[in-house]
Amino acid sequence: MLRQILSRLMALALVIMVSVSGLTACSGETPTGLTGKYVEDTLLVMDNLNAAIALPADAPDRSEVQANARLQMNEYMSRYRRDDKVSGLRSFTTMQTALNALAGYYSSFGNRPLPTKLKDRLAKEFDTVNISVKRGI
Repeated sequence: MLRQILSRLMALALVIMVSVSGLTACSGETPTGLTGKYVEDTLLVMDNLNAAIALPADAPDRSEVQANARLQMNEYMSRYRRDDKVSGLRSFTTMQTALNALAGYYSSFGNRPLPTKLKDRLAKEFDTVNISVKRGI
């Protein structure tokens, strides 16, 4: 009798744990902060990348910020690259160009500071993306 009750309680606890973890996984938000809403995610990625780019070369958390930026760039591209509603937008193609340039620099030169020329290019592209994404194009 006691064994049967404990067995049912364990089964109930297991069902509750699986349900709760399933609900949190389905919320859409990821550890990088992306929600699945294109406009919000694009603005979030731009803000975070601008902060990563603006960090001085001697910042103590620079490598951690760059690692988070890389993770967020990868997740952003993998989430929206194959989305037909988004992949043809001017804002996305410009964002893709900027992310490819930054990812290429990080892959080739690692933790070296970004050159001024690349910073200026990224700033222009991010401005274009900001305007385009707010217009919905």
